[in-house]
Amino acid sequence: MSIIVAASVEADLPAHPDLPAAPESLPTPESLPTPEPPSPHVRSARLRDAPDLYALSRAFVPSGALRARSIGHYLAHAGEFLVAEGAGGDRVRGCLALRDEAPATSVLYNFCVAPGCQGQGVGSELLRAAVERARRSEVRTLFTATTGSARLFLRHGFVPVEPGEAPADWAAALDPARGSRVLRLTV
Repeated sequence: MSIIVAASVEADLPAHPDLPAAPESLPTPESLPTPEPPSPHVRSARLRDAPDLYALSRAFVPSGALRARSIGHYLAHAGEFLVAEGAGGDRVRGCLALRDEAPATSVLYNFCVAPGCQGQGVGSELLRAAVERARRSEVRTLFTATTGSARLFLRHGFVPVEPGEAPADWAAALDPARGSRVLRLTV
């Protein structure tokens, strides 16, 4: 017959000067650093993205942040859109469109980031990709309009301008009731 005796090994061992002392308490999940979410992957939209673009954008219509557009708009203009998706292409986290308005001039529109993804760099990645796309296509001036604070645009070099400086047809289509601010970036 065997008898097993359990004893506290820690209590029986002398402290060793080269080893760290045991922590008073173990870390809790709240005290551990939160890993950074992976950077979004930005790519050109495809026709099959139209339903996701439509669904994402609709959430911003009631507040007046975006204009209501039909699913047909997203189907017809999918080629103007960039999308940000999560790691592995799990879902559309944000989008924006870049439309040519005049020689060497384009406008950014329908810029939105899913509420659960805001503040994670998705908007900045989309904006960087749009500026790069504009440079590659020899666009020299980008315009946009926003009903928000415009902080993101200002951080990326956009400056407020009068609507009269923007392409006339685009500026005329802005709804004054929405209180949009027009911004310009020289690329």
